[in-house]
Amino acid sequence: MADFKTHITTSSAVGVGYGLAGHFLLDAPIPSCILSAGLCGLAGILPDLDSDTGVPIRETMAFASAVVPMLMIDRFQTMGWPHETIVMVGGVMYLVIRFGVANLVKRYTVHRGMWHSLPAAAIFGLLAFLICSCQDMTLRLFKTGAVVLGFLIHLGLDELWAVDLKRLRFKKSFGTAFKLWGNKRWANFSVYAKLGLLTLLAFGDPIMMDRFGGHAHDVPHLASDMFGGGSPDTAAPTAEPPAPEAGLETTGKPFDPWDAIPTIQR
Repeated sequence: MADFKTHITTSSAVGVGYGLAGHFLLDAPIPSCILSAGLCGLAGILPDLDSDTGVPIRETMAFASAVVPMLMIDRFQTMGWPHETIVMVGGVMYLVIRFGVANLVKRYTVHRGMWHSLPAAAIFGLLAFLICSCQDMTLRLFKTGAVVLGFLIHLGLDELWAVDLKRLRFKKSFGTAFKLWGNKRWANFSVYAKLGLLTLLAFGDPIMMDRFGGHAHDVPHLASDMFGGGSPDTAAPTAEPPAPEAGLETTGKPFDPWDAIPTIQR
């Protein structure tokens, strides 16, 4: 199994190439390319958050607690929050990630469990998509791809290190990284439940809805709107009574169908 230094060095080197490719092929801005390169390098150690040693989780949580609130500034501004509220929420996010999330990961994860899997790579990709909020969908997907790429590089290195080239055999750890499910049912359920929830949140993102035509005003907000009740302000106008046909007199009396039959002369 590759060590921490190998993972961070490889993913950072690939991240530099990823950023350069984004600038020259996609004409992405240089700051976005530098950020994507850094995200790819950081994602290269994400699967080792469940490691028994404290280096990966300490370094990752310290970096994430500082960077994630800054990446959320654009979303907070879109929501119309004042500057003071953004600062307070950013401070709370720092404390939650730095101490709360870190303790949960230490307590409820097992090394080389479902944290080392393809669904976990998709989960971190969706988290990056939701955190890196911007109006340019291409740049948003570019940053998301950097996180997924760095995560997959880690899994690939673990599988590569599970091959014993000297003895020409596979180690017991081979196949434990690129997997879709593990041996524990609860871990599998937990991972796929998170994946489903994040997928719904990603498709419900306002920028996604605007891009693919799902505007907010198309969605009924109340049960009465769904069944046609509506509020008095938005009620449908009452239809005007039809105008009388030419040649017919309007006397104001109730209509009697027998009056329309001509009288028979005897």
